[in-house]
Amino acid sequence: MASVAGSYSRAFADIVMDDHLNADGCVTELRTIAALLDQNVGLRRVWENPAVPVEQKRNLLDVIAKRDGISKPVRNLVAVLIDHRRLHFLDRVIDQLEKELDARRGFAEAQIVSARSLNDAEKRQFETQVGKLTGKKIRARYGQDTSLLGGAVVRIGSTIYDGSVKGQLERIKEAISG
Repeated sequence: MASVAGSYSRAFADIVMDDHLNADGCVTELRTIAALLDQNVGLRRVWENPAVPVEQKRNLLDVIAKRDGISKPVRNLVAVLIDHRRLHFLDRVIDQLEKELDARRGFAEAQIVSARSLNDAEKRQFETQVGKLTGKKIRARYGQDTSLLGGAVVRIGSTIYDGSVKGQLERIKEAISG
C-alpha cells in the first residue's frame, strides 16, 4: 500500500510546491494531527467510522484545525483521507511527503555514525563534505558506535560511505586473505 501513501504525498507535495507553502510547517501540522490521533483513540474511531456522517467528521476536523492553527491545505488533505477512508495511511503519507519534499528541494537525509560524540563544528564539517559529495543539501541524523574505533560511517539512502577504522581494518583483512 505504499502506492496509496505515495499518491497522496506526491499530490500534496505538488500543492505545497506550486503554492509556495511552508513545507516544514505543513509536515509539522500533519504530525500534530497524527499525534492527536495516537493520543485519542475515540477521535480515530469517529473519523474512521463509516456510520458517522461525513459532515460531522468535517465539523470535528474544522474545530481541531482552528484550535491547533492547522492551515487550510493540511486540513483539506486530512479531510480527503477521512472522506476516502484512508486515514490509517496518515503516518505513511507524512513519511512519504517528507521524502518527496526533500527530494524536490534538493535535500538528502544522511545517517552519520561516528566512533565518538561530535561537536557542532565537526557536524557542520561532515554535512559540508557529504553535501559536496552528493551535490545536495544534507539533513543529518547522528549516532555513536564505539566499535568503529575511529572515523565515521555515512548512509544516504542505500549508499554507505565507510570511513571508519573498523571498516578499513576489515578491508585490509579481506585484501590479505584474498
